Amino acid sequence: MKWNRKGILQDIVKYTDFTTEKFLEIHTKVLKAVDNIKPIEEYRDFIGKHKTRPASPIRFTFDENLVDDTSGKLLPNKLTVDNLTIDWLRSRLTELETSLKTTQQNRQSPQFPQENNSDSRMSILDYSREREELRLRCQEKKLQRQVDVIRGALNELGCEELPSGCDLSMEGSFTESPAISKRNTVADNGLFTLRRNQRFMTILKSPFKSLPTINDSKNGMFRANSEGPAVKTNKNIPPVVPLRGISHLTNNQKTNGNGGSLMEEEWFHGVLPREEVVRLLVHNGDFLVRETVRNDECQIVLSVCWDGHKHFIVQTTSEGHYRFEGPTFPSIQELIRHQWVSGLPVTSRSGAILKSPISRERWELNNDDVILLEKIGRGNFGDVYKAQLKTCKTEVAVKTCKVTLPDEQKRKFLQEGRILKQYDHRNIVKLIGICVQKQPIMIVMELVPGGSLLTYLRKNASTITQREQLRMCKDAAAGMSYLESKSCIHRDLAARNCLVGYECIVKISDFGMSREEEEYIVSDGMKQIPIKWTAPEALNFGKYTSLCDVWSYGILIWEIFSKGGNPYSGMSNSQAREKIDAGYRMPAPDGTPEEMYRLMLRCWDYEPEKRPHFEQIYTVVETLSQAYL
Repeated sequence: MKWNRKGILQDIVKYTDFTTEKFLEIHTKVLKAVDNIKPIEEYRDFIGKHKTRPASPIRFTFDENLVDDTSGKLLPNKLTVDNLTIDWLRSRLTELETSLKTTQQNRQSPQFPQENNSDSRMSILDYSREREELRLRCQEKKLQRQVDVIRGALNELGCEELPSGCDLSMEGSFTESPAISKRNTVADNGLFTLRRNQRFMTILKSPFKSLPTINDSKNGMFRANSEGPAVKTNKNIPPVVPLRGISHLTNNQKTNGNGGSLMEEEWFHGVLPREEVVRLLVHNGDFLVRETVRNDECQIVLSVCWDGHKHFIVQTTSEGHYRFEGPTFPSIQELIRHQWVSGLPVTSRSGAILKSPISRERWELNNDDVILLEKIGRGNFGDVYKAQLKTCKTEVAVKTCKVTLPDEQKRKFLQEGRILKQYDHRNIVKLIGICVQKQPIMIVMELVPGGSLLTYLRKNASTITQREQLRMCKDAAAGMSYLESKSCIHRDLAARNCLVGYECIVKISDFGMSREEEEYIVSDGMKQIPIKWTAPEALNFGKYTSLCDVWSYGILIWEIFSKGGNPYSGMSNSQAREKIDAGYRMPAPDGTPEEMYRLMLRCWDYEPEKRPHFEQIYTVVETLSQAYL
């Protein structure tokens, strides 16, 4: 057996030896065969028939419209500070502040353990500790210097944000005193001058390496090229920085020399969001003043309609006076009146002139006129309170918006008030007003004492009659028919979003997801969509119409006749969605009239165009209600 194994292994070694003459002979033959292959000759006919034409070179042309600016075309060798610049500065400031905080914490914490060891060991530890302390101290100073530079650069900018039409080119964006603005007029020669803050260009050069900027410490200026005369800056002009404060008006802003309050001015709109401001400013010269809060800091902003919409931060001097580009005034009211009466542009570059002050709308209430009594619930944006109006002692419901929410969420919060203010129907909850004079923003509505319909159904499940259920369905249909006539899509119709008033009247409420459009396409994801109440076409394609509300109304009827039951009980959202797409429909709750269940099924038709409109639904439900009298 051992001999056989040895013989087999010897044969393997023999026949796998690549150096044998037999293997070399075969290798040589294969090599010659490969060399004889001529791919070009073999595929010549095929290539001749099927070859493609050489691609034409792509010609690139520069679109001149890309450099168009609302105030004119960009000029050669000029810089424009735009949204990207500001966003980068703010992002960089956040990064630096985080690094600075970390460095400071590392300095305060011990870097090495304290050990009882030999003198040589301790001396090494001491030296290492000192070296690390020195490194952290240098890093802290460097970071602090960079933070100060960026903060100073942001303070120099004369706009609250950079909307379309906001004028922030280098010659016009840095607020100067009247003296320097008169003396330092720069001709159109490719030069621009920055007052005081030369270090700002160091920051700009970091993300934009190609900027041809030269630091001229002798003349105290920056040049975009080497041609033309230099203009020196005046270092004796006191700095002008944007108004900073806490998230409410400071004493200096609240009153003027005559004791008047800025809040008493009809053209002061408090913390009204920018989206609402743009809606109010329609004609050239329309203006108003508002307050914006950023990072717990207050800024007073003048918003003007002028070749678009422009927003100017009210600047404050070291003496506590207020100004834009012209003279200073002891109060914001006097500053605004000067700009309005004089007819002078707010800034020379923007050319914006104040013509017509836009007064607060009748539904803009003062926050101090509303007394919060007790918390009665919680909404998507903040708490809901029972409250009282000072003037007439009327009890109301107040929705509040958390101060910490971003502006986008605050705009969504106020959207409900904007929609409700134009509706007047007994089955739609009434808006009394909104409070935007200061934080928190509040929506004031009529107080509907019965609470949510869902809670009412569950509490009174044993006593609710079929007649009452039909009347609830009729009230909801009447309210939704009214909304449909106004081209309003509710998008969140459900028992939890209906309220029960006196004599058990049902009112449609919670318009936070509503849209005043005949068709609405969702483009911001499906994060807060109530799956089990939403029509298939809205879930699958994000397409909302009033017929989607009809589907939700069918679920609402089911909730009413199930006396507050959970739709698709025992199913997850995804399971319910899959079963609906497969044709499943919920069975009728016990005690549901046959006609009402048929109406439910019509509301749940998979094809939207086959569902009834609310006007038809109301007619059906009203007829049934009368039959059950």
